[in-house]
Amino acid sequence: MPRERLDEPGLGLTGITWTRVSPKLLWTELVQTVLAGVVVTAGCVIIGVVSGGFERTAGVVWILIGIVVAVVTLVTAALTPRRVRAIGYALREDDFVLRRGLMWQRFTAVPYGRLQLVDVARGPLDRALGMSELKFVTAAASTNVRVPGIPAEDADELRDRLVELAEARRAGL
Repeated sequence: MPRERLDEPGLGLTGITWTRVSPKLLWTELVQTVLAGVVVTAGCVIIGVVSGGFERTAGVVWILIGIVVAVVTLVTAALTPRRVRAIGYALREDDFVLRRGLMWQRFTAVPYGRLQLVDVARGPLDRALGMSELKFVTAAASTNVRVPGIPAEDADELRDRLVELAEARRAGL
């Protein structure tokens, strides 16, 4: 897995070596984005044409909504490669840190002692590309930490390592 050293001085994340997710994640993200955009755009245009096309106001509104959805889909698809490259994770001494986001960067730290379950999920497209997604369940009810795009062989190894660290931290409590 590609690793990079990145300093985030304002966040206290200096000297961390981040592990990037698989570049294959780009394909799953693009397929999902384009497929959803095409379906919604086509639906809006069909509703617009059935509603009277350019001869009635309702038809024009639906067609314009379809055009807006198409533009948003194109912009989202264009930003997807950079968004996928921005996802990374690091195992620190006391916690697991996940980073994601372009304009609004988000750093999530999950203390090992709070981990209750580490779930490995593989959808059909992920299996075809040899990837997995890790999902964490912690003591907090609202935790929704997931790491997409991890190579399948690395995901099982990482899950076992995280469970081992979680058990060691809980034993020390």
